[in-house]
Amino acid sequence: MIKLPTGAPGAKILAFGDYQPARVVTNDDLAKVMDTNDQWIRSRVGIAERRIAGPDEGVADLAVAAGGKALANSGLAAADIDLVIVATCSAETLVPNVSATVAHRLDIMAPGAYDVNAACAGFAYGLANASDAVRSGSARNVLVIGAEKMSQWVDQTDRSTAIIFADGAGAAVVTGSDIPGIGPVVWGSSGADAEKIIVDDRHSYIRQDGQGVFRWATTAMHPVALEACERAGVKPSELAAFVPHQANLRIIHAIARKLGAENAVVAEDIVTAGNTSAASIPLALSHMIERGDVPSGRPALIIGFGAGLSYAAQVIQIP
Repeated sequence: MIKLPTGAPGAKILAFGDYQPARVVTNDDLAKVMDTNDQWIRSRVGIAERRIAGPDEGVADLAVAAGGKALANSGLAAADIDLVIVATCSAETLVPNVSATVAHRLDIMAPGAYDVNAACAGFAYGLANASDAVRSGSARNVLVIGAEKMSQWVDQTDRSTAIIFADGAGAAVVTGSDIPGIGPVVWGSSGADAEKIIVDDRHSYIRQDGQGVFRWATTAMHPVALEACERAGVKPSELAAFVPHQANLRIIHAIARKLGAENAVVAEDIVTAGNTSAASIPLALSHMIERGDVPSGRPALIIGFGAGLSYAAQVIQIP
């Protein structure tokens, strides 16, 4: 008979960390190279500025900075981490994976290491995998990172994408807990609509059907969010924070309104960070915690959605 390990009863997030490149690109900066202006961008996507990585900063560099901060905030040592998951859809190459490189640079010795590509839902997917690994006994402590350098996959003269996408990273450290701090994941996909967000080949830039994605997100995601609350046994009115993928301020407000979480602080990191794909949820949460916008120990709902079209949502306890 095969013997199986015994994991923790539940999993929780110990701490978050974040990193953004130094270069700030405002809407006025973009107006100098394309037919747009500040008012047009704000009215359509809600973004005022975004961060763009320099040519010497890769996805792994962003991930190391955010992951190192999360690890320091957690109080754990590098030796305590035995699994590293990096969610990204913008790595420079497919091989080697980003996670093993990041683990090495953070002095995490011989952990399990793999990348997740669920695009903008990637962090929520990685968090679900981390929770399952801890509860099954496959890992003790997991570092989950969402890191993106979207700028290298965007035509910087294309108004439909250059105004939206940006660079950055966010990370979380997950550990075992007697009381669950990460709820059941609700995930899925709509592969029939996958070409609404696409990179045709390795020599192409990302392109998207913005209106199509907007309609999908504003109609299909609030039932997913409500189901995640139901599975976790948490009412929307009990949420202290709602942290959706930072895709578009109009999408964020539409989902929040339909969710009915009237007591929740709604993340609006997109205004100053742009759309950082898999990095947006942990980046926004880290910023909210640092500012003191959300109380420790209270429930928050996260939901990621984007290319694939893939989505995932779960309730977490704010560390």
